[in-house]
Amino acid sequence: MTPLTVVERLALLGTLVALFEGLHPSLDQWAQSSKDSSCKGLYGDHPVYRDGTPVGQETDDRTGMPTLTASQLGRRSVARHVASYSAGQLAGTVAATRVLGYRIPGRALLAGAAINAVTHAVIDRRKPLLWLAGKAGKRGYVDHCTAVRMDTEGALTAELSGPGSALMELDQSLHRSIGVLAAVVTTYLATRTSGSGTAN
Repeated sequence: MTPLTVVERLALLGTLVALFEGLHPSLDQWAQSSKDSSCKGLYGDHPVYRDGTPVGQETDDRTGMPTLTASQLGRRSVARHVASYSAGQLAGTVAATRVLGYRIPGRALLAGAAINAVTHAVIDRRKPLLWLAGKAGKRGYVDHCTAVRMDTEGALTAELSGPGSALMELDQSLHRSIGVLAAVVTTYLATRTSGSGTAN
């Protein structure tokens, strides 16, 4: 491997890590709908409305409104979130690297995006993240560092997930660490042959 190839790989890796890290908060928070954020971790066979309200707990007339199971809504919500996240990450990466005069091969971009997308979906469904936290000895941290939420009537409840909780911190750190792995894979695939990544 020539010194130029090493420099190219390191430069591309640094660029991708910076892009993935820089785009992550906006794509994970701003681009995600409130509905998907609150519903993506739902599980169960009980019927819910499209906003996540369980059938029988609605406070308004919803006669004839469609329902689905909580698990179906959770899967649809996480799929929408991951689709918008992945589209934003791909668009941002392509735009930034092209502006800088570098063209990353499509299969390299898609490989990195797939790593981020699949793992993002698994993590955001919450049960796998809780399982991993337990295996890593972090369940005490998760149970201790919850967030207190106040409903419209002033009642307080402890929430295991969401902003201000340990689970949210573990979620964000895992997404970012996986983003580094995705950047390494993308860089490797883009530069493993001399003519792969090309200047415009």
